Amino acid sequence: MEQKQCYFCTNNTQTVDYKNAEMLKRFLDTHSRIVPRRHNGACSLHQRKLARAIKRARIMAIVPFITS
Repeated sequence: MEQKQCYFCTNNTQTVDYKNAEMLKRFLDTHSRIVPRRHNGACSLHQRKLARAIKRARIMAIVPFITS
């Protein structure tokens, strides 16, 4: 099985911006749940930053809590 590369490490991204909704939606499934590390291939550091950014974006109503 091929090892997935971290999206943020390969693009040399230092911060995960909660205002970038299009980028955050890549890491949400069809029900707007955060995709786990083993599926999206993010490293542990960026997965924690990603989860924090998604939660902030949900509070600011940039990304929905659920989709129906």
